[in-house]
Amino acid sequence: MMSGEQNALITLTSVGTPAGKLLRQYWQPAALTVELDGDRAIRPVKLLGENLVLFRNEEGILGLIDRDCPHRGADLAFGRLEDGGLRCPFHGWLFDTKGNCLQTPAEPKGSRLCERIKQKSYPVVERSGIIFAYLGEGEPPAFADLDCFTAPDSHVFAFKGLIECNWLQALEVGMDPAHASFLHRFFEDDDQSGVYGRQFRATSADSDIPMTRVLREFDCPTIEVEKTSSGLRLKAYREISEVSTHVRVTNVLFPQAFVIPLSSEMTITQWHVPIDDTSCYWYAMFTSFTNAVDKDQMRAQRLKLYTLPDYRPRVGRFNDYGFDPYEQAHKTYTGMGDDINVHDQWAIESQGPIQDRTREHLGQTDKGIVVYRRLLLEAIRTVEAGERPLMVLTSEEAKKIRGPSTMDGVGPTGQSEEYWRQVDARRRRGAAWLAESQSV
Repeated sequence: MMSGEQNALITLTSVGTPAGKLLRQYWQPAALTVELDGDRAIRPVKLLGENLVLFRNEEGILGLIDRDCPHRGADLAFGRLEDGGLRCPFHGWLFDTKGNCLQTPAEPKGSRLCERIKQKSYPVVERSGIIFAYLGEGEPPAFADLDCFTAPDSHVFAFKGLIECNWLQALEVGMDPAHASFLHRFFEDDDQSGVYGRQFRATSADSDIPMTRVLREFDCPTIEVEKTSSGLRLKAYREISEVSTHVRVTNVLFPQAFVIPLSSEMTITQWHVPIDDTSCYWYAMFTSFTNAVDKDQMRAQRLKLYTLPDYRPRVGRFNDYGFDPYEQAHKTYTGMGDDINVHDQWAIESQGPIQDRTREHLGQTDKGIVVYRRLLLEAIRTVEAGERPLMVLTSEEAKKIRGPSTMDGVGPTGQSEEYWRQVDARRRRGAAWLAESQSV
C-alpha cells in the first residue's frame, strides 16, 4: 500500500507540484489538429491545471498563450482572429502567437504601453494529427522517432476522449494485461468482416482465433515486465495448448503513454493527459503498417460514442455507463455495451476522482503498475535534483528511440520471445513507409 503523501506525490500535476514539474519536462498533447479546422481557429485549452488559449493566425501559424488577458483578465478564448494575432474584445488589445502585445488601441495616441506587455506563451508543434505543447522551462526535448511520428499522415489517425478522473489511474489500466479477460469479455465472437478499427475484435497474427475468444477462454496470463530505453515492455503469455501460445506485447512510453496492438495491421499510441487533478483526456494515434487508415470510418465509429466540441462520452457515470443486467447475464461481462472504452471508463472513474491507493491490495498481475510507479518516483526525484529524467531527449538520443515494438499473435509454445520479434520484424519489412534498417 502507499501512504497518502506518496499518492499525492505521483498524482497531483498543477504548477509547483513534483509530478507537475516532471510532466512539464515533456511535450504534452493539447488538442487535435481538427479542433482548429473551420473559420474560427481558436480553442480554449486546460492542460496540467493551466488555462490557455490555442489559436492559428491568418498565416496558419499556431500560438498558445495564457487565457486571461493581461489588461483586466477577460477571456481571450472569445477573442477575434485578425491583424496577425488574437484580439481581446474588451479593449482591443492584440497579441501575436508569441504573446507579444502588438496594439492597445484604446490608449492615447503615442502610448508605448504595449511595448511593456507580454502574455506568457508556450511552444507548440503539430505531429500526426495532434498539436503538442511544451509548458516547461528552457528548450523542449526532441521527439523520438516513434512509429506514429514516422508514418505518413495517410497512415495515422488521431482521436481523443474525456475521462473524469485523475490521469494516473487512467494510464495504469493500460499496464494491466490481465484485466482484459474480465472487463472486456464478450460471450460471443464477432463476424470478422465488421471488426475494422475496433479493439480486441480481430484475429491474432498467425491464427484464426478472435481475440475475444482468447481473452474469454485463457484468462490467467503469465506476465513479464522489462525496462527499456523508452519505458517498459510488458509481455503477456496465454498458453492455448502444448504447441501454441498467445503472445501479446505492449509498452509503457514514459512518462504517460502506452503503445498496444489494435490488430495485426495497426497499433495504438495513447497518451493520458491531465486537464487538472480530477479529469484528463486520452489522446490516441492509430498507426497502420499496411494500407492507409480509413479515417472517415474511424472517426465516424468514435463520434457515435463522443460528443463535440469537448469529446465527452455519450455514456458515463451520468447514465450508469449504459448498464443492462440482461446484457451482463448473456452478452458481456460488464453489461455496459460493446465499446471497451466505456468498460475502462467505468473501471477507472469508479475508483474516485483520485484513487485512494492507501486502500488497494496489488497482486502478481499488477507487476507492471508496480514497476512503473517506481520509475515515476525515480523520475520525480531526478527532476528535483536538477537532472534530466527518462525520455527527455536530445536530437541525437531521439533518433535511437524507435517503435516501440508491439504485437498480438499465436506462436509456438516455448518460443514466445523469438516468435514475437519475428512477427514484428515481418510487419516492419512489409511497411512501405518504414526503412528496412529500422530495428526492433
